[in-house]
Amino acid sequence: MDETDAAGRRRGSSEKASSDVLRWTPKASPTRSLLSQAVTSAGVVDLEMQRQGLASEEADAASLSSTADGILPFNVAGFNPGRPQQSDDAYESAPSLRFGSEVVAETLGEEGENYVRAGSVSKREGVFLTWKELWVTVDDGKRRRLPILQGLTGYAQPGEVLAIMGPSGCGKSTLLDSLAGRLSSNTQQTGEILVNGRKETLAFGTSAYVTQDDTLMTTLTVREAVYYSAQLQLPDSMSTSEKKERAEMTIREMGLQDSVDTRIGGWSVKGLSGGQKRRVSICIEILTRPKLLFLDEPTSGLDSAASFHVMSRITKLARQDGRTVIASIHQPSSEVFELFGYLCLLSNGMTVYFGPVSMAEEFFASKGFPCPTLRNPSDHYLRTINKDFDADIEIGSDGTSTEEAINILVESYKSSETFQQVQQVLSKICQQKRGTLEKKGSQASFITQCLVLTRRSFVNMYRDLGYYWLRLAVYIALCLCVGTIYHDIGFTFGSIQARGSMLMFVAAFLTFMAIGGFPSFVEDMKIFGRERLNGHYGVGAFVIGNTFSSIPYLLIISLAPGALAYYLVGLQKSIEHFACFALILFVCMMLVESLMMIVASIVPDFLMGIITGAGIQGVMMLNGGFFRLPDDLPKPFWRYPMYYIAFHKYANQGFYKNEFEGLTFPNIQAGGPATITGDYILRNTWEVEMGYSKWIDLAILFGMVVLYRLMFWGIIKTVEKVKPIFKALGAL
Repeated sequence: MDETDAAGRRRGSSEKASSDVLRWTPKASPTRSLLSQAVTSAGVVDLEMQRQGLASEEADAASLSSTADGILPFNVAGFNPGRPQQSDDAYESAPSLRFGSEVVAETLGEEGENYVRAGSVSKREGVFLTWKELWVTVDDGKRRRLPILQGLTGYAQPGEVLAIMGPSGCGKSTLLDSLAGRLSSNTQQTGEILVNGRKETLAFGTSAYVTQDDTLMTTLTVREAVYYSAQLQLPDSMSTSEKKERAEMTIREMGLQDSVDTRIGGWSVKGLSGGQKRRVSICIEILTRPKLLFLDEPTSGLDSAASFHVMSRITKLARQDGRTVIASIHQPSSEVFELFGYLCLLSNGMTVYFGPVSMAEEFFASKGFPCPTLRNPSDHYLRTINKDFDADIEIGSDGTSTEEAINILVESYKSSETFQQVQQVLSKICQQKRGTLEKKGSQASFITQCLVLTRRSFVNMYRDLGYYWLRLAVYIALCLCVGTIYHDIGFTFGSIQARGSMLMFVAAFLTFMAIGGFPSFVEDMKIFGRERLNGHYGVGAFVIGNTFSSIPYLLIISLAPGALAYYLVGLQKSIEHFACFALILFVCMMLVESLMMIVASIVPDFLMGIITGAGIQGVMMLNGGFFRLPDDLPKPFWRYPMYYIAFHKYANQGFYKNEFEGLTFPNIQAGGPATITGDYILRNTWEVEMGYSKWIDLAILFGMVVLYRLMFWGIIKTVEKVKPIFKALGAL
């Protein structure tokens, strides 16, 4: 008891001493119990020499005192989180920051032994990503370039998780986008980004990106979303049962086993929470076990327990499978922070610190910003470099402002031995010139992609009320209105104009309502954009899947409302005439949807897209041959070529030929014959081109559907090819 009290008094006096700055030491996580660290320093050695030591490393791992070459290229010998603050000179000369050459083994119990073995082997097949003097600027609208990233240098290696941290707006997501090759077109990038020491594009099967916003198909359940993605991404050589098992295993790894049959949910249906959606997004991207994984704030919306389990699983994947993981993260808990191997700390687009997580605390303390006792180090780092609330934060005993603290840390890092050693390691990695990345056939076949996308899109359209069912209800209501207004129209002279007006309404305004499904299609386009960037499938498979999945629903909303309008009005009774009427209506709806697909590929915003699509259809409607007869249209532009471009021309003429051919009407005009035929009305009243049949009009409309779908495919492919060219020109 006396010894305990004495120890307490000594501990209290040491905390009061100004010369000794006590630092908080994170408690070991349940899955990563750090028992000991064995360090061997041998100068900058070739990676081949490190591989030769693999056999001896495995033998040492059994005795929990192993040395694993290349797992962490830092020497942390002699680092004591509780020792007094050192001077800058002592910090720069400390042996704990010798990069690249040191062989460090973390003894992690039973898991650690596997980690030592797998970590060393994985470096042979893993991905080394390096960046040097990386600058990203954006145009401010006043012919000036504003820097977002300013001369960043660093690297990521297999078997480790690199955490990118910093306050909001510091450039975390921009750095991720730059490394993954996903910067927007209005930005300009300079600098060198190399994959395995080579300048090349990241291929499918080697990299994946989990975005900050969860773009998911809201009508699917968790199991369906992950399994459909498994079918799209995993090779055909895997059996269906193997794909299902991979999907189920991935769901369990992310802790979603209790929500497998819950729909993801959206505006109309309550589904998963934000944190669960984030885990579904991660599930989808780690199905193929990519060699390089980018995560943009993977713990957003998760509580501390869920954050730890998600990140521990990702860390385990990185270590056991030799994956390279780069994650931007906001305010990690102490246990999550402990999982990271390296830390890239940014402020205002500049590097405050890059190096091992274990040495960041030493760096801050040596510059005069020690971490207070029992405080989470990540909290301390962010508070130190966050100048958004400078007036409310006290930093340093001398009252140093946040701006000054950032400048001190940034300049100290640039002039430190740490930065020089990072350069040496980066140069050594680049000199290795490891093998190029290959796809390795990890993609499903084109036929499989088409079938899976068709099935998934069909299910989504069935469950999404706003896609087709609401439109069906509106169409039925409109056709009831048309049927009752023009009910039993008869064969009088006045019915000629009434027939033409009714058919024009069906061809123009009824098909115009097809733009009502545009918001749902924009959501599909967002999902396609995410999956396309991650290489899940191609543009052609998406176009084919969307086309075939929509055909049954378009047939329903053409036949049911069309039959109501057709038979209530009393048009020609034969089955052939109704079939032609329904087919023209069906093809017109497909054509309008194809037109809106083109609009969506150019104008991704659903509100602007609806306005643009409505404007285009309005122009086509005006010169379709009803409001202004063809011979009266001004010839330079509206007759040639606009009259022949507008699909309403062929829809109106097909409807008119289908209805008026074979009919006879009484003539009430003075001086004329007692009756007039339908052919006479078509030629003189509606000025229809009679050189071909109604089936030719239908074929032309179908050809326009194919043309519009090919245009949609071509626009997306062109944008994919042209965007890198513009980026390259902008970098000059």
